Amino acid sequence: MKVLVQKFGGSSVADLECMKKVRAKVLDAVAQGYKVVVVLSARAGQTNKLVEMAYQWSDEPNPAEYDALLATGEQESIALFSMLLNDAGVKARSMVGYQVPVLTDNSYGSARIISIEAGHFLSELERFDVVVMAGFQGYSMENRITTLGRGGSDTSAVAIAAALSAEIGTVDCHIYTDVDGVYTTDPRMVPKATKIPKISYDEMLEMASMGAKVLQIRSVEFAKKYKVPVWVRSTFTNDEGTLVTQEDESMMESVMVSGVAFDKDQVRITILGVPDQPGVSAALFAPLADHEILVDMIVQKASREGITDMTYTVSHKDLKRALVYTEKVAEEIGAQGIEYDDQVAKVSVIGVGMRNHSGVAAIAFSALHKANINILMISTSEIKISCLIHANELEKAVRTLHTTFGLDGE
Repeated sequence: MKVLVQKFGGSSVADLECMKKVRAKVLDAVAQGYKVVVVLSARAGQTNKLVEMAYQWSDEPNPAEYDALLATGEQESIALFSMLLNDAGVKARSMVGYQVPVLTDNSYGSARIISIEAGHFLSELERFDVVVMAGFQGYSMENRITTLGRGGSDTSAVAIAAALSAEIGTVDCHIYTDVDGVYTTDPRMVPKATKIPKISYDEMLEMASMGAKVLQIRSVEFAKKYKVPVWVRSTFTNDEGTLVTQEDESMMESVMVSGVAFDKDQVRITILGVPDQPGVSAALFAPLADHEILVDMIVQKASREGITDMTYTVSHKDLKRALVYTEKVAEEIGAQGIEYDDQVAKVSVIGVGMRNHSGVAAIAFSALHKANINILMISTSEIKISCLIHANELEKAVRTLHTTFGLDGE
């Protein structure tokens, strides 16, 4: 059996005309002899409407019931699309998360997939040419509907491709969006950005974590773990798109930097006058971890007379909670005060080629210096260099780095 997984996002199934374009993609795959798994998101705007409705009915919606409500958006999409396929003479049926079944943990709103039983799914593919599956959802060990978090349909698609691959060999996964691939940076900010034909899982993970919205980060983690080839393509063109795949030597030899990513969702918090002694860092950051506040960059100044300043960054949504826990610990350890700056942003250069090319950091820092852009914080990994800068300099920084590393197209 030759199987292809196709995932279509909310903008791709927004209305009847959009769904007809999606149907053409599916019919083309069927004509090529594929059995097709189509994973759909809720239609554009539907999830937001359901969220708004939930908070009209309840000040604090029950998490399990909230997930049960949100999951109906995908159920609407798959039912409507299956009707379209059947009217076109295609044997198709819809399946929601618990019918697949997609077993998850009990973390409502951000559930993680534990397992997918491919056997039942394959039996349905024997009977039908197309199975239309609800993305974004599964069911918990408590037999309740769960959702995987925003962008979770990407994860659903890659997970089902991984499960099927384990049974019948490699199954490709095509993620269709309103863009025709992964670009060297956001084309809306840098018109000279170019499409990347092939990108490694590690590069895509870094770009997703740094703010690129093309793929949900958990879907890339799944793809890397189970070696699922993922194509990012446009619903509205026939362009081949970008292949997200395993790293190879040609990727490492070709260019130092593959892309420039940025993240506007950054707040810098500084604890002033921290006693420079063992256990202080643990005391400051343990409460943040306990309350699932994600800390990104951390910098500690050189100690003077046993006193130092410590700075870290968090998302805007976590600012209030982070301040509450940090202020409490700061008082306990005798720190001198706390300040924060929410007018900052992060820009990153990313590329597996950094493993084989030295001097990338020096080139990046020199380019930002020449553009008179001040660097507030720095973090690095094997294939990434990130700089925290003032938010009003972000566009200039992205354009500068994009040009410096030869990523501009014609």
